[in-house]
Amino acid sequence: MLNVDRAQIALNVMSGLNKTEATLLQELEALGRMVAHAKEEIAAMRVENVDATHLPAATDELDEVVKSTANAANEILDVCETLENLQANVSPEASDTIAVCVTRIYEACAFQDITGQRIGKVVNALKQIEQRVRETTGRYAPSAALPARTAPARTEGERLANGPQPVAAASSQAEIDALLASFD
Repeated sequence: MLNVDRAQIALNVMSGLNKTEATLLQELEALGRMVAHAKEEIAAMRVENVDATHLPAATDELDEVVKSTANAANEILDVCETLENLQANVSPEASDTIAVCVTRIYEACAFQDITGQRIGKVVNALKQIEQRVRETTGRYAPSAALPARTAPARTEGERLANGPQPVAAASSQAEIDALLASFD
């Protein structure tokens, strides 16, 4: 009934318009339908997994990469110090070789700072995208109106095939030992 009323109103309005005005009105109505359709599509999108799972997981993984590279770089630098301390105990030629090699290692370790900065930029971009997704979906589909979706069940192999775990979620050595002992 509502559509009939709108159609009748449109017909009445259009009868008093010239051809250009009628065409413009039709275009505006078509744009209105497109916007309404876009709103429906946005509301129907199931972005809660992107918003609540994928983006935070990506930023967490990148944070772990930064931590791991920092730890590796620190380990390398500690070894370099050990090599420098050995220089006094070797021949002058060997000492010079050690000095050159250690200097090259120090220079190469600059990768950690550079990658950390670049990954930090990516993390910030992901957080901004996450915020925009949250804002956009919140405008058109309040989270209370969205039915909760559960992630499909994953096999143990799928869960283990995701590469290194964040340190906080990693299995302890005791858990690994218990698992290996269960195979006996």
